[in-house]
Amino acid sequence: MSKILRGLAAGWGAKKLGGGCLSTIIVFVVLWYLLGNFGIFR
Repeated sequence: MSKILRGLAAGWGAKKLGGGCLSTIIVFVVLWYLLGNFGIFR
């Protein structure tokens, strides 16, 4: 369940911050890593 919430949060942030296709993917990966690293959704 935490991975789903983390994915939704990272996806929402990537949609808001990303401009094009490649930058959206990069933002998603960075947010996914940061959310997992800090243990926000555990």
